[in-house]
Amino acid sequence: MTAALADFLRARFAEELEKARYAGGVVAKDPDRFGVRPEDAAAHARFTIAAAEVHLALLEDTVVPNLGAEGAAGLTAEYQLRLLAAPYMEHRAYPHDEPGDVT
Repeated sequence: MTAALADFLRARFAEELEKARYAGGVVAKDPDRFGVRPEDAAAHARFTIAAAEVHLALLEDTVVPNLGAEGAAGLTAEYQLRLLAAPYMEHRAYPHDEPGDVT
């Protein structure tokens, strides 16, 4: 289950990063159309891109390397994985636990 969930999150976070980059570019090109000041549009674009990059980095650099590890590191990694996935539980592709699944 954890490998499927990590793959699922990797795909969601990549989508979020792509969306953030696209939306940031659209708003930054014509901020008046969206009723925002140019500096606010640029700041929001930087923020949303950075947030998406941080999610990917957290997953790849701290969670995935510790999945399946013995002891506290493995338990913490699985907990972090599930916390990162929590907002996506209603997503149609979310890999829900199967009855009896202990991984």
